[in-house]
Amino acid sequence: MIKTHLKIAWRNLRRNPLFSLINILGLSTGLASAFLIFFWVTDEMTVDTFHENDPRLYQILMRSEENGVIKIHEGTQGPLAEALEKDLPEVEDAVSVMNLEREGMAITFSDEENTFKTEGLFANKNFFNVFSFPLIRGSIDQVLQDKDAIVVSENFALKLFGSVDEALNRQIKYSFFGKEQSGKITGVFEDVPSNSTMKFSFVGTKKKLLEDLWTNGKEWYNTGPQTYLVLKPGADIATFNKKIDRFVDKYLDGNMFSLFTRKYSDAYLKGNYVDGIQSGGRITYVRLFSFIAILVLLIACINFMNLSTARVSRRFKEIGIKKTVGGTKRTLVVQFLTESIFLTCLSLILALLLVFLLIPAFNYVSGKELDLQLIFQNAPLLILATLLTGLISGSYPAFYLSGFSPLATLKGAFKTHGGELFTRKGLVVFQFMASLVLIISVLIINNQLNFALTKPIGYQKDNIVQIDLEGKAYDNIPFFFDEIEKIEGVERVGGLSQSIVREDGGSSTYGIDWAGKPADLEVDFIVRNVDKTLTQTLNIEMVEGEPFNEKLGSPESYVLFNEEAIRIMGLENPVGQKINLWGEDKTILGVMKDFHTASVMQPISPVVFKYSPNNLALAMVRIHSGSEMKTIENLKRLYTDYNPGYNFNFTFQDQMFNAQYSSEQRILSLSKYFAILAVFISCLGLFGLAAFNNEMRVKEIGVRKVLGSSTYAILQLLFLDFLKLVLIAILIATPVAWYLMSGWLQQFAYRTNIGWAVFAIASILTILIALATVSFQAIKAASANPVKSLRTE
Repeated sequence: MIKTHLKIAWRNLRRNPLFSLINILGLSTGLASAFLIFFWVTDEMTVDTFHENDPRLYQILMRSEENGVIKIHEGTQGPLAEALEKDLPEVEDAVSVMNLEREGMAITFSDEENTFKTEGLFANKNFFNVFSFPLIRGSIDQVLQDKDAIVVSENFALKLFGSVDEALNRQIKYSFFGKEQSGKITGVFEDVPSNSTMKFSFVGTKKKLLEDLWTNGKEWYNTGPQTYLVLKPGADIATFNKKIDRFVDKYLDGNMFSLFTRKYSDAYLKGNYVDGIQSGGRITYVRLFSFIAILVLLIACINFMNLSTARVSRRFKEIGIKKTVGGTKRTLVVQFLTESIFLTCLSLILALLLVFLLIPAFNYVSGKELDLQLIFQNAPLLILATLLTGLISGSYPAFYLSGFSPLATLKGAFKTHGGELFTRKGLVVFQFMASLVLIISVLIINNQLNFALTKPIGYQKDNIVQIDLEGKAYDNIPFFFDEIEKIEGVERVGGLSQSIVREDGGSSTYGIDWAGKPADLEVDFIVRNVDKTLTQTLNIEMVEGEPFNEKLGSPESYVLFNEEAIRIMGLENPVGQKINLWGEDKTILGVMKDFHTASVMQPISPVVFKYSPNNLALAMVRIHSGSEMKTIENLKRLYTDYNPGYNFNFTFQDQMFNAQYSSEQRILSLSKYFAILAVFISCLGLFGLAAFNNEMRVKEIGVRKVLGSSTYAILQLLFLDFLKLVLIAILIATPVAWYLMSGWLQQFAYRTNIGWAVFAIASILTILIALATVSFQAIKAASANPVKSLRTE
């Protein structure tokens, strides 16, 4: 029986090549889109889940209330991991990790001949017990035992020493905060996989960090490292969270932080918090694209339903004869579902070919490293999805066609019912409504990105080059800056301790007091060490007072605040007022106009600039527009000549700022492509329906032309039917898109307005696309010779 059904399906496919091609193209495009999105979603959902301890691996987060807002912090106290493991029986293992990549820092390593600058970690000796980063050389329990031990990645070993075995047990030098250090390579681990959020090329010991590099990290009043722990099997996380809530009170008087846990592998997707509550994050995009995949596939299924039911008259006699000779409704349903699944299986072959061709481009746009192994790994799911698609797309036509009366079909007396027309038109409306929602969403995302990238940020980011200060450049900053200013094309140079662009704010402090400060007010000020020329180099505008300058006798006794800091502090006429920073009295020299230290997703933070020219890590160089390449070459020459053994590392400030929106830019690109595919599939269906509609109205059009109707009038008649459907889709899609995108924009502290222009552009674009789609068939029908049309009838 199935063999017979397949033969009939093949004959129908060959008998109606245009409609078969439209169905196969629509279904294959829908399936290919759904498969690519499925691979992307799967990759997103598996980030950080590869660790063996994943079910019991948690990160400790800190919660504080600052100026009426609850904030969440990932940086914790240096001694916290050891204290948790010692005091709480539920903790099986705990580790502190100082992640230099998160701090925007990198270290230059060198042996006798080569140098290599990279990012890494300092961690407890049990790091490789907690996290599953396999060792190629060395023992998990031994590699971090010695204070000066360093474990490096395979890529690190190959770049610096040529092989893994050559790297083992080698002495290596490095510079940290201007201090020359040395260590011994005790192990080599496999390169960190792409689905790990923790990126590093080496692991040093926490003991080295706290004893030689950052001695203040031992104190409970300082925060910085991230703390991770593995709970014992059976530990109740809710009970454990209650237990650790005020854990730090035991070790720190006046503690303002409460603790709670977050599953480590949840951080990537659910790492965003609003007023202390998890909200949004990348999980929003996972849900969005899952919805888009279903939507695109549904649009393809609707095409099949519409075209199958529209061509019902072509199969009246077949259905009537089968029912007359004893065919049951069940038999006919099985036949039509078999045809649908057969067509879907053909579409699957084309869909897999499209996936094979598109994966490289998809990886480039999405920033992923997907490969064809995903097809084989998920083959059962892909086949199941294909069968479900075939069943869904064929269900309505199957039950619809099998329900006809055999007498009516053989007489040809069957007439289209209003309900059938309503359903078919409703499906077309849904297709274009879904496509229009995607188009509007893409336009709004694009507007928000343009707003974020072009919004004045309060300082100059164009033509600003950021250079790392190391070696001699770090040891003698004033002389090095003087040499930089002599280079043709350099306008000005200034220095600061940490990049001004940091999503997490970077270095900050609660240690500022002032007259009239409320006892219960806690404010986390972003703090940067700067020199006298930094504000002028970045063209940061002063609202009151003056910047650091050469006229000041003792600039170390002054500080600069931004407007937001002064507003929170509640100071009037702040210039000249005294504040206390880390136990030292300072005078407010000036107030800077507010500027962004992070993306527009976050509100402007309170900032304090402290004069400390000997504690700078970065040179900010403003160069002439149009001479960038030549000036960079001259800067490189100066750096390598003055600082042998160190690589010249630089970044353009505007690129660093724009990089904050890389995730949103990728989402925009992906949304654009899938919106185009959704529109393409909808247009395929519309094209097929227009062709069939014209075919069924050949006699009517012929009669109208004989009676004097013009070609224009015929075109107007044919266009009007489809235009009504598109207009209904626009009326439905507009409020839906507004509601969805208003919610998406809420995650941005500064956002664009959703104006009427977006809906107008999307609507006009949709109307033009729809008219262009049906125009070929409409013009063909309207231009046909009525004599031939009537003779054919």
